[in-house]
Amino acid sequence: MKYAFFPGCVLHAAAKEALSSTLAVAAKLGMELVEIPGWSCCGASLVQDVDPEAALVANARNLALAENMGLPVVTACSTCALMLRQARATLLAGAMDRANTRLAEIGLRFTGASEVSHFLWLLADARDEWTRKVERPLDHLRVAPFYGCHSVRPPEIMDYESHLNPQSLERIIRACGATPVAIPERLRCCGFHAVFPAEHTAMRMTASAVTSAARAGADCLLTPCPLCQMQLDMYQPDALSAACGETPVPVLHLAQLVGQALGLTAKTMGLGRHIVDARPVLKAAAGSCG
Repeated sequence: MKYAFFPGCVLHAAAKEALSSTLAVAAKLGMELVEIPGWSCCGASLVQDVDPEAALVANARNLALAENMGLPVVTACSTCALMLRQARATLLAGAMDRANTRLAEIGLRFTGASEVSHFLWLLADARDEWTRKVERPLDHLRVAPFYGCHSVRPPEIMDYESHLNPQSLERIIRACGATPVAIPERLRCCGFHAVFPAEHTAMRMTASAVTSAARAGADCLLTPCPLCQMQLDMYQPDALSAACGETPVPVLHLAQLVGQALGLTAKTMGLGRHIVDARPVLKAAAGSCG
């Protein structure tokens, strides 16, 4: 299957390992991700707060570019997925004409032809197919799923599975041969969007998730959102120190876990870019990760 791929800002900058691992896993599974030419930031947490109309038109442009490719859209960022799906719903609900008036100035038009999906959903839906390609079952790995906010909420926009008890990550973890470990924070906010205006609160949220995972005996946390991964990994040392936290816990991008099971190398998955090194626990779970 071929998709118009919206990487978003984070995958092209601070979380390049999420980009490389997502592209590698997609290629291994026969999914062709074609980056949308000329895409722009979805505007989450910045443009949408200052000028929501500008954010709407910017995402109408992103969607129109994908429509010109004749392909459905997929992104590996939960916040980007929310912004694109929210924009598409708003446009189809009555904002299409005014957005197209602006898009006409650059020769584009939004029609609503391209659906928007999350890479998480593609992996969950196809798990019975790619399970046969697992080369390195993670039989001894205990994984705490962390959905965060935007993977499942608001439910009327994300609309893939229950926002109260999602199971897509758990199904993928089991497909990799690993064992899901439930923690109370699995559906809570990681604190990313509040780290500057409310740093103390954000650090408490980060420390809470990591500490719960450690106490539950999880070898690592797993999230489908690169922003959650950044918050839980990059700020983890400071958060644990501030909260008198316990053992550090590695935090994986979704594609990194699947890539490990599929036999991809640590270099391909960018495992060396994390603050809390995940390579030792992955090596212990399934032999050398290359």
